[in-house]
Order: sequence, then C-alpha cells, then structure tokens
Amino acid sequence: AEWRGGHVPFDQITDVEKGTILMKKLITVLAAGSAMAMGTTAANAATASATATAEILEQVQIVNTAGLNFGTIVPDATASDTVSVAANLAGTRNCGSLTCAGAASVSSAAFDVTGANGLTVDITLGTLTSLSDGGTNSMPISLSGSAATLAMTGSAVPLYVGGTITVAANQAAGVYTGNFDVTAEYQ
Repeated sequence: AEWRGGHVPFDQITDVEKGTILMKKLITVLAAGSAMAMGTTAANAATASATATAEILEQVQIVNTAGLNFGTIVPDATASDTVSVAANLAGTRNCGSLTCAGAASVSSAAFDVTGANGLTVDITLGTLTSLSDGGTNSMPISLSGSAATLAMTGSAVPLYVGGTITVAANQAAGVYTGNFDVTAEYQ
C-alpha cells in the first residue's frame, strides 16, 4: 500500500510501516513536550534592573580666622572673679568686679566653615580646661560655641567660640595660653 503522501487506512499498511508512523508521531510528541517544558521555565522567570549610585561630597573645611583673646586683666588682691568673652562676632567682654584693659585686643575665636550647599554640619568643641603661663600658674577656662550645628550655604559660614576664665585673687602676672580644637562634621 502506498501510504506516503496518500491517505491509506491504517489497517491496510504493513507492520513495519505502522511502526515507522508510530515512531515519527512519538518523536513529534516528545519534541513538543520537551519544548513546552523549556518554555515553562522561561515563562516563570522575571528580570528587573537596579541602578547603583554614589554621591561624593566636598569635604567640610574649617579655618581659624581669629583667636580667643580676653585682653589685659588686673586681678583683685583679695577676691577671685570671672572674665567672659561672648561667642559672637563682637566678642563682648564682661570683667565682673575686675579691672580690664586692652579692649581693642579682645575677641572671640572665629572660624569659617564651608561644606556642601544645603547640608548641615555638627560642631564639636575640643576640651580646654585651663590656660597656663608656661610655668606652674594656671587659670580655669570653659568654652562656649555660637552654634552646635551649622547649615551650609555654599559660602563660608562663621562660627564663634567664646569662654570664661576664673582669675584668682593675686593671680600671678604673665601671658596665659592654651589650645583647643573645633571639629565640623556632616550629620
């Protein structure tokens, strides 16, 4: 029987031809099933993209433009008192009951702080507990800043540091000094 290309009933072809037909159908079914299985895996997969970014800021800069100067002070013979300099541009001095001179040299410490526009920096004053004459004499000091945080504007932002010293009765004559740090750091 001529079944190639023609339509011959299945029962009129030889067993060998039947086997060939069945084998071809089986291969076709297996190939289709295999393709479907692969397609199923791909159909369940999903892909998403993400962006990685890093913003680099300019470093915070702090520059000292003036030192903290209490001016000239005359101690009392019998009593101690405090002398303070305000933490502001004027650096106003209060001598209490003591005699003060040298008003022209009085100033708060001044710093210019710069950083990335629109960000805020924290200000930390270093520790300074006394001024010393370089020998055995000293005076207690406490520091105060004009701000604990500063908003950066793209230009230098001023920061002032004032303080209070305690001058003892008959405080020994001399020039008393001490150093302190001021740190500015992004929040």
